[in-house]
Amino acid sequence: MNDDHDLGLSHDLPLLSRRQAIAMVGGAGLGLLLAGCGGGSGWSSSAAGGAGATEIPEETGGPFPADGSNGVNALTARGIVRSDITHSFGSASGVATGVPLQVRLRVVDVASGSSPMQAAAVYLWHCDAEGRYSLYDQQISGENYRRGVQAADADRWVSFTSVYPAAYSGRWPHIHFEVYPSLDDATAAAGKLRTTQLALPEDASPAVYATDGYSSSLDNLAQTSLDSDLVFSDGYSLQMAKVAGSTAGGYTATLTVPV
Repeated sequence: MNDDHDLGLSHDLPLLSRRQAIAMVGGAGLGLLLAGCGGGSGWSSSAAGGAGATEIPEETGGPFPADGSNGVNALTARGIVRSDITHSFGSASGVATGVPLQVRLRVVDVASGSSPMQAAAVYLWHCDAEGRYSLYDQQISGENYRRGVQAADADRWVSFTSVYPAAYSGRWPHIHFEVYPSLDDATAAAGKLRTTQLALPEDASPAVYATDGYSSSLDNLAQTSLDSDLVFSDGYSLQMAKVAGSTAGGYTATLTVPV
């Protein structure tokens, strides 16, 4: 059994974001750095999901992006363009179980007054209910679920059907995604505009993790906070999704993504 998904913070250490690296070296070293990642009742989060003039932060893609930067490249695989990422595609047939989650992202262009980007495409991936990442964890290395690419629709929304991710040791519940100028760019793994992460609000997660299949997520969530998380500890206002729904009917996470 591969327990990599239980290593927590060490997952994202190889690919620290620029803003985290700057924080680590401090002001004195900045010049040197520049020179040289409950139940079934209804619920609605009050967390902010909007965006202002600031761009969403660049973050680590972690060690399991499958975008060609660390081993396998799922972006160029036939079948990666799909909105339903609960199941694997191609020769794989696995299905990820858990509480249903719809993810809706609207990419906006800060330089043009935060108007929605018409042709934007997003590659999105996250762990399963047990904290494992497809294509990397030995138990599911032959699966490719919880990964997909979608382009903005006529209303400028990029949407995915998935399942609520686990909270694994050392990390706040999150979803990884990359933004591309177009679908062609995304499936060629070229011209990437941003690598970042979406945070799921504290209100919804305990209810999800009390359901079957999420094993250690409640304990992991209790031991982690947004302020101690490797990625979100230096700010998450532009990454915190609005989430509404219930464990019985599923949840919808919505986020505006300024780039």
